Amino acid sequence: MRIISGKLRGRRFTLPSGKWPVRPTTDFAKEGLFNVLVHQFDFEAISVLELFGGTGSLAFEFVSRGCSDVTYVDKFFPCVKFVQETATAWKIEEEIKTIRMDAFQYVKKASLSFDIVVADPPYDHPQVGQLPNLIKESGLVKKGGWFILEHNQNNHFEQHEHCFMVKNYGRTHFSYFSFENEDA
Repeated sequence: MRIISGKLRGRRFTLPSGKWPVRPTTDFAKEGLFNVLVHQFDFEAISVLELFGGTGSLAFEFVSRGCSDVTYVDKFFPCVKFVQETATAWKIEEEIKTIRMDAFQYVKKASLSFDIVVADPPYDHPQVGQLPNLIKESGLVKKGGWFILEHNQNNHFEQHEHCFMVKNYGRTHFSYFSFENEDA
């Protein structure tokens, strides 16, 4: 895995050996995602929440591109520890707040809101289809902000009332949601 752009561009990171419950976003898909976002958001002025953060690849990419307010959530302790240690080694620990918690529990309990909320749940998680509505109801996305859900071809959100775009990069799909036309 590598950082694609920004101040950390070219840095590579590898998870320690062992069986980790992660499926890292490919560089190809990550590049596609950020090609969309760079034209819509000023990374230096936004807050980001990464749910089901896994390797922290997206959180690191946001920081590399200038975002100084990133919250990372994952329940798997070794992932959280890895992200904390990598952030410290790269001297970006001030920009990433790590939280060890089940993402669905975080969504229910969170009191903050963010400009971008990105979620990369296990593709076979039984509640993937509920995430857009749970995120909307939680108020996690600021007015004018986006919720981005990474999923595979088995999930379809094109007809969801708040989905305004779906992009696919091989087997990786990103569905983009905006809730600004509704009262949260």
